[in-house]
Amino acid sequence: MKILLVDDHALFREGLKHLLKSLDAELELDEAEDCERGLELSARNSYDLVLLDLKIPGVQGLDALDALRRTSPEAPVVVVSGEDDPRVIRAAIERGAMGFVPKASTPEIMIQALRLVLANGVYLPPGVVDLAIPNGAPLPELLRGAQGDVQLPGLTPRQMDVLRCVIQGKANKVIARELDISEATVKAHLSSVLRTLGVNNRTEAVYAAAKLGLQLV
Repeated sequence: MKILLVDDHALFREGLKHLLKSLDAELELDEAEDCERGLELSARNSYDLVLLDLKIPGVQGLDALDALRRTSPEAPVVVVSGEDDPRVIRAAIERGAMGFVPKASTPEIMIQALRLVLANGVYLPPGVVDLAIPNGAPLPELLRGAQGDVQLPGLTPRQMDVLRCVIQGKANKVIARELDISEATVKAHLSSVLRTLGVNNRTEAVYAAAKLGLQLV
């Protein structure tokens, strides 16, 4: 496994380096102290995961997230930040982050969060997830088959495919190409997904999936 860590605090990077070894004993970790170096590394390498602090020298905040997603579009980005403002967390997810882990989290939570993201899930702090579901709408129960497959009542397998792509931050055009269907069909499936989850848009669907602990590999 190969991970890129972009953070300007050497002590934090050193501590996280040892923690990440529990994900993979043969872990390859590249480190960058600012966004410029992170972009250089991501342009030259293929990563399984990118960890990003929003407050780094040079390009900062969500602009740094946008830049890294452009240079390494296949790698899921997890924001690891001292900031826990729900507005910032929501904005990061809207712009394609697959997780947001506050630096105050325990090592156990950090590892659980990264494992979830590596399994194509989305991790968000629990309190933030609750705030994102409109009107406290109850979510449907997941059904798990004998083979470990996951299904939401009311959704067809194809609609589950669309939801998986939405969780992965893919645009409708990309979803249509990958599933070999039209964009109009993608939009129709997405409407059914939103209605079943009781949410209003893609971002709320991602939050709902996180609250359900939904992992769609």
